[in-house]
Amino acid sequence: MTTPHPVPSAVPYAVVPYAPGAGPSAWPDELRRIARPEVLERWGAVDRTPHAPRLVAVPGDGGWAAAALVTARPGTAYAKIVDAVGDVPAAARAVVAYAEEQGLVQVVWDGWTVSGEDAAAAGFAPLRPPLPGGTDEPAGPRTGYVRWTAGEGVAEPAYYRQSTHFSCGAVTALLAQVRAGVVRPESLDRVSELTLWRDATNFPACEPVGLGVAVRRRWPSSSVEVFLDTEEPVLLDHLDGDEREWRAVLQRASRADADRLGVPVHGRRLSPAELREAVEAPGRCRHVLLLVSLATMQGFDVPHWVLCHGTVPGAVVVEDPWFNTGAGETWVDAHLLPVADASLDAMSLLGGEVRVRGAVLIDGG
Repeated sequence: MTTPHPVPSAVPYAVVPYAPGAGPSAWPDELRRIARPEVLERWGAVDRTPHAPRLVAVPGDGGWAAAALVTARPGTAYAKIVDAVGDVPAAARAVVAYAEEQGLVQVVWDGWTVSGEDAAAAGFAPLRPPLPGGTDEPAGPRTGYVRWTAGEGVAEPAYYRQSTHFSCGAVTALLAQVRAGVVRPESLDRVSELTLWRDATNFPACEPVGLGVAVRRRWPSSSVEVFLDTEEPVLLDHLDGDEREWRAVLQRASRADADRLGVPVHGRRLSPAELREAVEAPGRCRHVLLLVSLATMQGFDVPHWVLCHGTVPGAVVVEDPWFNTGAGETWVDAHLLPVADASLDAMSLLGGEVRVRGAVLIDGG
């Protein structure tokens, strides 16, 4: 974790709209004078519109002294510097000032062009490189940096990207156990990911009870509790007929397995206060696997598991094992991701015929 550095109260900057899809020739002259062509080419290579891209520019003599391209997932409490150009320290100071004025708790920085020395001088700490994943899709820069503007941050876990579109539940459980010291980081790979998914899946999704049962079977010494505010089968709204029914049979079997293994299934939601209390518990290594909709953060309403592992003032810090490269995201967007309490609570209400909230609480011991 890193201690926030003070920022001058009057850092001059201007926020300039970003023109999605514009080539380098369409950028303002002030920007093209200080940014290398290859940087501008990367900025315009994807449609960053879903992440509210903007330029934070620092005025100078006769133009801009510095600028940074800034993005962030909707519904979150951070800002990301994609690149800073010109006077890099001045650009970093401006973005931090902007983030503080917006009430954001964190600024992260893709390591495309910034040196470790320049990042450290601006008060940013290096992030751990992500663990090797089971997908060939590029994860972004090998390095990234973080600076907390509220609180002292949280202990940094390992980051691993899921290798399929449906194994998020298994990956969050494995990441929780890595952080608890139950699983070695180097053993988190595609084999372990898909093996746990196979034990937990309701084909192809992992529903809360089945996931909790799979975790308890894999690690009998870990305490597991499931919170699910319905007794009906879940995550089946896209199916009907026999395709729905046989999955419902498996969910009923998972409930019987939970009873036999002593895994409590609470027929209610895990409240925001309880979630925060669980991951803040001193001297304990407790984690919450939370089922959320990606409608706010990504624009499509599909269920997805994230790992809640820490808190800062006003926000819960999560690991998201998936990120959208098509919108310019990298692993830096999904790692140590702060989400305001109210926003996370809203994300955890899944739509469909049955509105549900689901979570799995793991105490690694």
